[in-house]
Amino acid sequence: MNPDLDKLQAYPFERLAALKADTSPPEDLAHIALSIGEPRHPAPEVVLETLRANLEITNKYPLTKGDPELRQSVADWLKQRFSLPPDSINIDDHIIPVNGTREALFAFAQAMVSRVDDALVMMPNPFYQIYEGAALLAGAKPFYYSTPRENNYLPDFDSIADKTWQQCQLIYICTPGNPTGSVLSEAELARLIKKSLKYDFIIASDECYSEIYFGDTAPPGLLQTAAKNGNTDYKNCVVFHSLSKRSNLPGMRSGFVAGDKDLIKSFLLYRTYHGSAMPPAHQVASVTAWDDEEHVKQNRALYREKFDAVLDILSPVSEARQPDAGFYIWLHTEMADTEFAKQLFDQQNVTVLPGSYLSREIDGDNPGNHHVRMALVAPVNECIEAANRIKIFIETLN
Repeated sequence: MNPDLDKLQAYPFERLAALKADTSPPEDLAHIALSIGEPRHPAPEVVLETLRANLEITNKYPLTKGDPELRQSVADWLKQRFSLPPDSINIDDHIIPVNGTREALFAFAQAMVSRVDDALVMMPNPFYQIYEGAALLAGAKPFYYSTPRENNYLPDFDSIADKTWQQCQLIYICTPGNPTGSVLSEAELARLIKKSLKYDFIIASDECYSEIYFGDTAPPGLLQTAAKNGNTDYKNCVVFHSLSKRSNLPGMRSGFVAGDKDLIKSFLLYRTYHGSAMPPAHQVASVTAWDDEEHVKQNRALYREKFDAVLDILSPVSEARQPDAGFYIWLHTEMADTEFAKQLFDQQNVTVLPGSYLSREIDGDNPGNHHVRMALVAPVNECIEAANRIKIFIETLN
């Protein structure tokens, strides 16, 4: 048995189930789950049509590297979405399709981390739990950099000691953030890229929420910032994108990794042995998804409608705020987040996720304390109903 398995902590939803175990929510209120970030908007019909029309190609093995048509579609999307120089992305060198970003974010650390005693993998705090598990099972020590409320839920990379950067082999960033919804600016990304070139560590940028935003300006990306600052080889820069959130296709498990060709080459070697190529029909359907922006615009409009309605209800009674991007409300609570979540479920049959379950306590501070994560993934009417129940609950507390 791999001894590092013992270092893995209980997944947040296991802890949530235990927290709710002795509650008795009212039977006359239907349960509303705002705890899991699983998109529930309809999958785009244009993609489903392509998937159904290509089921017969399931009788062949897929290429680990992915079909050229899919890699070309991804390259075209990257260049258009992030204004990348046309010759900077080559489909044979810079892109690998993956079965969703979750497995790729985990596998990437296994391929990239050198097992030395002082190896560090850095990650935001609070964070997506896969980053921590990936670091531990790669034989590295996690280093948690805080994204606190007082800094608009953004990290302060300049406050991290030089020695830490020297030990860092890989840093995970999540922009737009899960759970905070905060977006790293181009200036912040540029400073991080500069550090990565100085200290020679890899930046793994989880950008799977990048297409859910509220204003007219889309969130910047790591490759976009690298190119603008002359790093058109994308040295030390790798991005992770997915169709799960962008296109409401979480069950299709389709995404891609792109960036530094030397890192992509090594990751492809790892994946050749890992044996996790995307199914052929999913690859063809993914081309349709990446080529179509109309359904993405409609998806954004649905989230904007939900946030407008929910914030109109909750803002008068709480600190609920619209995030920079993404589909989470990262709500600050006066009472302990675990008690808030437990009592809300017990009284209103609405499930939210305690923020402390998504964070680690460092030097006596857990930046997820006094926060709950609310995923506005349900239909509009259900989100409005949940918001009204949460408002009633908060008013009883006051």
